[in-house]
Amino acid sequence: MGSGIAQLAAQRGFHTILYDVNKTMPARAEAAIQASLQQLIDKGRITTAEKDDTLSRLRFTSDMNDCIADVFIEAIIENADSKAALFNQLHEFNHSEVLFATNTSSLSVSSIAAGVIYPGRVVGMHFFNPAPVMKLVEVIQGQQTSQATVDSICWLATQLGKTAVLCKDSPGFIVNHVARPYYLEALRLMQNGVDPLTVDSVMEASGFKMGPFKLMDLIGNDINYAVSVSVYEGLGQPARLAPSPLQQQKVTDGALGKKAGRGFFNY
Repeated sequence: MGSGIAQLAAQRGFHTILYDVNKTMPARAEAAIQASLQQLIDKGRITTAEKDDTLSRLRFTSDMNDCIADVFIEAIIENADSKAALFNQLHEFNHSEVLFATNTSSLSVSSIAAGVIYPGRVVGMHFFNPAPVMKLVEVIQGQQTSQATVDSICWLATQLGKTAVLCKDSPGFIVNHVARPYYLEALRLMQNGVDPLTVDSVMEASGFKMGPFKLMDLIGNDINYAVSVSVYEGLGQPARLAPSPLQQQKVTDGALGKKAGRGFFNY
């Protein structure tokens, strides 16, 4: 998700820094973006010159001191304390008006902001996978998020070619709240012996662009399961939204989906 957001920003004309604490990840992200842009060339959607221009606006680093910017969009692990700690670290050497956007799928933006030095500059900016393609961005206003911050992030989303939808800071926001039954009912069918490929084939034949199992593998079973847990707990643990033990086992086994080479399907 992080590399997809970085690619998108650079394609839309923004000078962009992609940072990861893992020293191997920036090089992997650069290779992934190179491959993604080449695919666009092969499909005739961009030119070689446009690819080169995009790459010229990208910088890849594992040194946090390189991270000087006006807006930060984090896409790290789904842990509120970790996200808040990252924003506070970045605040130490950036200007006083910098904005902090969290790409969390379901964590409370207000809870993240509560741990940040300037909570009024923390906002949710939830992209969907793959970020360069999917048009929707949920903008989530936390309890302490200033209106100026919301307005700036909505403007940024528009500049990135996205449709910005303002959401309340509630479990699952809009999309992940609505989508839980799509995943959970599919997992219940699998638990009852229905093959995942059959479920996906039926849903795709019914007009869905991607079946629930392929989509969970694309998102990452760890992320998808964490969102299910977050929504379940945030809404008071209703039985109909109970997370699936089958998906929990996938996470335990490391079968996280495409990024791991195996999930409900092999890649």
